[in-house]
Amino acid sequence: MAFLELKGVSKSFGTGKDKVEVLKDINLSIEEGEFLAIVGFTGSGKTTLINLINGLEFPDEGEVLLNGKPITGPGPDRGVVFQNYSLLPWLSVYQNVKLAIDEVYPKASKAEKDERIRKYVEMVHLSHAIDKKPTELSGGMRQRVSVARALAMNPQVLLMDEPLSALDALTRGTLQEEIVKIWGEDQKTCLLITNDVDEGIIMADRIIPLTPGPRATLGPEFKVNFARPRVIAEINKNPEYKHLRNEILEYLIEVGANRKAEGGETYTLPDLKPVMPTGFFSRFMKSKKRA
Repeated sequence: MAFLELKGVSKSFGTGKDKVEVLKDINLSIEEGEFLAIVGFTGSGKTTLINLINGLEFPDEGEVLLNGKPITGPGPDRGVVFQNYSLLPWLSVYQNVKLAIDEVYPKASKAEKDERIRKYVEMVHLSHAIDKKPTELSGGMRQRVSVARALAMNPQVLLMDEPLSALDALTRGTLQEEIVKIWGEDQKTCLLITNDVDEGIIMADRIIPLTPGPRATLGPEFKVNFARPRVIAEINKNPEYKHLRNEILEYLIEVGANRKAEGGETYTLPDLKPVMPTGFFSRFMKSKKRA
């Protein structure tokens, strides 16, 4: 039995003629301690997939299982790192992490909570900024706080929904290395949602593409067999890296082209024409003459 499993999962939104099938027949198995990346197009349903696992959405068909038990809602066994940081701006780094600690460990002593908060803040190299508010931090530092908050809950699964997409290339590369290093220490089961193939290769054990929506489903898996730690500047010289990267990109391009050839979703735009208020033109011409 897989640690995290999706069996025949489908999800749609709306009803009747407005119904949109976002995901169709998703089958996925993730082993305990594995780092898996789902890569796909914008709008293909990657965030919906994450929400089904974290319990914010529920499938129309199929089931989502963690440790063999159905997921019935959000829980501390699944930590989430969002794309937009999701920090409370009036609280400090310490206080934002403390929110998670208070929720998961309500009976812990003040000293135990303090020790745990400082441990994870230090783990993401933010001890020097522990009393600063989010507005005083860079985008990369804010995302580190999100990672610290998720890890401080000691979740069984760490879910990351395009956590680095809003960052500049240098900060993104640094955080990729730090997240993988932290993962190596705790060996949490990780699911990364990304639209960056290189990011998946740098971070994950396996990469599985999500086909374009609507009715998106999972494509073939690609195993990443490079030894860790992986440095993009080094593995970029490896022919096997180039082969793997091209293989994934070619698959994504092919399924994208096929979806376009099939027609995808088409929309008829309304025939709109500007309507001027009555007497507008004559008033305009009079104003021009006075000028």
